[in-house]
Amino acid sequence: MRQQFKCQFAVISLCLTMGWAIASGTAWAQSYPNRPIQLIVGYAAGGTGDTVARLLAEHLSIALGQPVTVVNRAGASGVFGARSVALAAPDGYTLLVGQTAELVINQHLVRDIGYRPERDLQPVALVEVVPLALVVRADAPYNTVGEMIKAAHASKQGLSFASAGAGTPGRFAAELLRLRTDSRLRHVPYDGAAPALNDLVEGRVDFYFSGFPPAVPYVRSGKLKMLAVSSARRSSSLPDVPTIAESGVKGFDISLWVGVFAPRDTSGEVVSRLNKEINAILQKPEVASRLYAGGAVVTPMSTAQVGAFIKSETQKYADLIRDEFCSTGYLKECDGFAALAW
Repeated sequence: MRQQFKCQFAVISLCLTMGWAIASGTAWAQSYPNRPIQLIVGYAAGGTGDTVARLLAEHLSIALGQPVTVVNRAGASGVFGARSVALAAPDGYTLLVGQTAELVINQHLVRDIGYRPERDLQPVALVEVVPLALVVRADAPYNTVGEMIKAAHASKQGLSFASAGAGTPGRFAAELLRLRTDSRLRHVPYDGAAPALNDLVEGRVDFYFSGFPPAVPYVRSGKLKMLAVSSARRSSSLPDVPTIAESGVKGFDISLWVGVFAPRDTSGEVVSRLNKEINAILQKPEVASRLYAGGAVVTPMSTAQVGAFIKSETQKYADLIRDEFCSTGYLKECDGFAALAW
């Protein structure tokens, strides 16, 4: 009898403890947020991710009732910013506005970036997918991709191209173009799109695969001209600009995407709240119009759908690096998918 009572008491205690934990967790999630939130961007101000982060911050601060600030931690193709979020407390107050490089590409090009994207960062929301714009200075002596490649072949030094870092889609697109056209192209790295575009306008570099949002104002103001877009389809915002594939480089399809990510072990309730609020923001007419004007494709997704998208992108770039860069000897040192020379 006494033993039965002890067992019953233990079960009751366990139930009470579990109930308290669940109630506490629910209450904590319902109180979120109760202090300011930081959106970390791994690049300098003025680029695609920074533009998205500032637009989100403006609307999230209203939706959540707390200040939302953007912090730029530029360096190593977005790795510094992403790593800082991967190591941050999983409380929903430090979030990454991440892009293709730091979530997908870099892990295949560098042996150890200090975190594993699929393990250490969990998807919150996908904000946009945008093509890259192949832009040159307004007075460049070429008006098509074919003419630019001919100029690269004719020059002893070749042409120089800007990028926002080693593993960024812009660098990846230029290297893929170099490989597929056997062109002499030289890489000039920058910390973000803004300084790269400024130097392109000044003629310090010859071309740049830029994210659409920061490039379009330069094109519309006449400071730069756009030769092509990197995606498989033309952009709805500039439908007269051909794709790289249409310009003679068949199968060329590289896009930039931007999403929001949280540290591993962040509460599911918090992640769901953020996903709901961000998706609602993306459907606001004033937000959607700004994103569409920058060439974006916006499709609100659940966290599971974002995870599946990231997984497919990871495989896509792993295949490209293995099949086009490593197997051809274009990258001199490849260990599995980790390339030490880029």
